[in-house]
Amino acid sequence: MNKEYYFAVDLGATSGRTILGTLADGRLEQEELTRFPNNLIETGGHFYWDIYALYFEMIRGLKEVARRNITLTSIGIDTWGVDFVFIADDGAILRNPMAYRDPHTFGRMEEYLCHVVPQREVYDITGIQFMNFNSLFQLYAMQQDGNSAMKMAKKVLFVPDALSWMLTGEAVCEYTIASTSQMLDPRTGDLSERLIESVGLTREHFGRMVQPGTQIGVLTEEVQKMTGLGPVPVIAVAGHDTGAAVAAVPAKDEQFAYLSSGTWSLMGIETKEAIINDRSYELNFTNEGGIEGTTRFLKNICGMWLYERCRKEWIARGEKIEVRGEQLEISQVSHPELQGSAMQVEAFRSIINPDDKAFANPPSMIEAIQTYCRETGQAVPETPAEICRCIFDSLALRYRQVFGWLKEFKNTSLTSDPSPLTSDLVLHVIGGGSLNKYLTQFTADACGVEVLAGPQECTAIGNIMLQAKASGSVADIWQMRKIIADSVEMTAYHPSGDHAAWAAAYERYLKITR
Repeated sequence: MNKEYYFAVDLGATSGRTILGTLADGRLEQEELTRFPNNLIETGGHFYWDIYALYFEMIRGLKEVARRNITLTSIGIDTWGVDFVFIADDGAILRNPMAYRDPHTFGRMEEYLCHVVPQREVYDITGIQFMNFNSLFQLYAMQQDGNSAMKMAKKVLFVPDALSWMLTGEAVCEYTIASTSQMLDPRTGDLSERLIESVGLTREHFGRMVQPGTQIGVLTEEVQKMTGLGPVPVIAVAGHDTGAAVAAVPAKDEQFAYLSSGTWSLMGIETKEAIINDRSYELNFTNEGGIEGTTRFLKNICGMWLYERCRKEWIARGEKIEVRGEQLEISQVSHPELQGSAMQVEAFRSIINPDDKAFANPPSMIEAIQTYCRETGQAVPETPAEICRCIFDSLALRYRQVFGWLKEFKNTSLTSDPSPLTSDLVLHVIGGGSLNKYLTQFTADACGVEVLAGPQECTAIGNIMLQAKASGSVADIWQMRKIIADSVEMTAYHPSGDHAAWAAAYERYLKITR
């Protein structure tokens, strides 16, 4: 096989990267070309993403490719979900896109479900977990507020589709990113006109629906001139970063579940059909688009956001911990050292529900955790080690709860999926959180299954491999996963055997979080 070069743009809610991926002789290699912050802009009482800065960084990465005289096979873009860009008649971007953490949706989901379309009807159409920042509720809030950009919009493009449009001039609506909006009907494979019209829009406002692996277009003459590249194809990969990450799970067969661990934890299974029933509605599970017609049936869990926010506060306070026999400020301490300090603290001393609304975006995450513990009659964690231990214990117990639900759904669903979960199910932990060896071991202990950790850069890998699939270099998802498994290192974690302690902690967790 001749070496092929793929350019992946991988954008998260705090930072972004451009990656050069190469595929040859059944092996995948990656090189990070550029890394840059993705900064929220606070102005006029709202939070926005800087779409032009992201575009600039894509161009900067492409210029580096041209400088090296590399011939690209294709380009692919993945980002976080739900957010979107308004485009005017003349092709102008109407204001930077509002960020999903903006407070303008607070209370609007409940208002919409009460007065516009009933909650059960919305779920029966979409099968999507209710979260106040889903695109449907963002658009409703904007409609009610008389948002001027929305009024003037000719097109509404989700963020990865908007960036692809800036490169190609072609407007599409990629399936996996559209599925995060709570406006897509997985049965029809298209956006629901009922829900679109409920916020004053029409189907024509959105681009044509495309599946992962579809060519959107090629670089415009303007972009070719800026970068020094030719008419490189731009591929609609799984535009939702979790869709790309799940595509990169190095599973050997269908007997697996996944935990995409980062700022958010997304725990789920891959199914052949959406699971939309009374039980999935009761537990607020989501059905997001996957590749090759699959569905990502999953639960969103507030993940390392808790830890990241606390660490940021500790650094701002100049907090210190003892490391290697001396007191060091947390800004001088590595993540493994800070996380390791939590292992010296009593287990299960304090437990929280990571998905309690108190932790969505509080002024102080430390105070929110302490208040929760105080109000539930528990020991209040004070030190960084105690708070870290509280977070890790609580996340692992939440994973156990969701993992149990997933097994229930896979074994009892009425879908055509022929492969129920079995006792030898493997849980793959992917993403940056897979490097946290303590939380990963806790996950194996809590869930009572083998856990395979890695790859860390699964989103970029999925992006690259979907480009390779589009080019014909790989045949299907299982060949993709075989190449990934052969190209990355995974670490196996097995339950430690302390079943009684975890079982008792889980019973306590259920009582505290009810």
